[in-house]
Amino acid sequence: MSDSSLRLVWVYPDLLSTYGDQGNALVVERRARQRGLDVARVDVRSDQPLPTSGDIYLIGGGEDRPQRLAAERLRRDGGLSRAVSNGAIVFSVCAGYQILGHEFINDLGEREPGLGLLDVVSTRGEGERCVGDVLADIDSRLGLPPLTGFENHQGITHLGPTARPFAKVRFGNGNGTGDGFEGAYNDTVFGTYMHGPVLARNPLIADLLLKLALDVNALPPVDDRWYEALREERISAATQPA
Repeated sequence: MSDSSLRLVWVYPDLLSTYGDQGNALVVERRARQRGLDVARVDVRSDQPLPTSGDIYLIGGGEDRPQRLAAERLRRDGGLSRAVSNGAIVFSVCAGYQILGHEFINDLGEREPGLGLLDVVSTRGEGERCVGDVLADIDSRLGLPPLTGFENHQGITHLGPTARPFAKVRFGNGNGTGDGFEGAYNDTVFGTYMHGPVLARNPLIADLLLKLALDVNALPPVDDRWYEALREERISAATQPA
């Protein structure tokens, strides 16, 4: 990675890349290049050390055993925590979201320590699995339009006092706690249960990550007609009666 490049890191695609979540890396990379930005993207497998010099780290979802393996290796590696200490931006989905919290329930039914980068704790739900399209209103402080995504999870995530809800659900389950919240974030770390891939369905979230990484308030406009057509289709699907 050159010092002049925007450094994008896709974390453990061999373990955490279900439901097309790798598309999130493709979207961030493309939207940066559309603005003429030089992007250096690196896909880091779980048997490789995680670089600490990245600007944006993306983490996807995964099944229970790969999630446990990813958490073990990320704790042992320590690179992601050091990167966040250096000001890096992290966007995580589903299993990745749970890993960033204090703990979650692993495939052995045991409490597995997370990285503690988000003030959340995840448990396993006893009811029906949360599956389907979701529509939610993103925290107004982020200045983003409604969130559209697809959830597929059994986990329930409880927010601690320093975690802000990423969105308030209109349709769907979100974190599964019954309070209507979806995802969580702090200043530089974001977590959501939304697949889709979520950044293809919500490109302005990708732009937010770029702005935070570059420390700018605005980016040059790009042609969003394709994204808007996808958003309209999926929002319509979420609001249709079952």
